[in-house]
Amino acid sequence: MRVDMKLVESPDRPLAMHPKKFALWLFMISIVMIFASLTSAYLVKRGDGNWRVFDLPQMFYYTSAVILVSSITMQMAVRAARRDQLKTVISLLWFTLIMGLLFLGGQFMAWGDMISNNVYFTGGNPSESFIYVLSGLHWVHLISGIIFIGIILYNTHKFRIHSKAMVRLEMANTYWHFLGALWIYLFVFLIFNHQ
Repeated sequence: MRVDMKLVESPDRPLAMHPKKFALWLFMISIVMIFASLTSAYLVKRGDGNWRVFDLPQMFYYTSAVILVSSITMQMAVRAARRDQLKTVISLLWFTLIMGLLFLGGQFMAWGDMISNNVYFTGGNPSESFIYVLSGLHWVHLISGIIFIGIILYNTHKFRIHSKAMVRLEMANTYWHFLGALWIYLFVFLIFNHQ
């Protein structure tokens, strides 16, 4: 008696990540590539010489603290959502949103300080332009993060964010932490490579 055996392949595992989260990660990777190329160009241009040295605005230190605190409150909002403490979630999201707006205002004030110290976007020296480009491009991305938090706040008010529906809040949390980490990277990069 002959027995034919068939090799049965096991089915592929489904994606372990939600498709929207995957798209967010792709978006963040593209942002990393943009800033990696800009910081690389910064180093190359600095090596060419003719590099003006000036003090970074003091406001950058304050905005760095603000973005770190907002990251903490965003994480606290996620924890509160997992416990269905929606009033706490709303309060923490508002606090995070306000801290984001303070960051934007602080960056705007930092640019004003640079202008008052004769550091201009088109000042003729690449060291001046790079500061505006790096901080300004981050500023634009932070606006998208604030809009994202605003959408999450709206959805939380409508009871669409809770322990059983966390995807959008988790995405906003990931993006907000990413923006905070990106600013800290840029600021530390500027501190160590500005001279």
